[in-house]
Amino acid sequence: MTDKLFTVAGTATNADGTTKARFANDLVARIKILNKAGCTNINLVELPQPMTKLQALQYLTEQGITEGDAGFAVANKLAEKAKLAKKGEVKVQATKTTKVKTAKKAVTAEQVLAAAEDAPL
Repeated sequence: MTDKLFTVAGTATNADGTTKARFANDLVARIKILNKAGCTNINLVELPQPMTKLQALQYLTEQGITEGDAGFAVANKLAEKAKLAKKGEVKVQATKTTKVKTAKKAVTAEQVLAAAEDAPL
């Protein structure tokens, strides 16, 4: 499964007062859409390279978006994405194995060549 990549990430406060993490690939178009929807406190940044949501949230945290509602929204979304990423990991516990005896002997290259020469065509 491949994750979609984004070039813009940040936060915005909805008209009802809830602040959410936002992702997009076009900064100007996303700001226009958020304004039209009545969002305030729009804080979107262009990412240095295309990133998944998890990578983008980690980048926002590194950039210091950790204050107030925006920081809370980023931290919550980061925790959610990290939990999903961890859920996809498979943990394997090693168990004790027993040795299996094999009846095969080691064969040298000379033995293989000799058997090939003796085989009928």
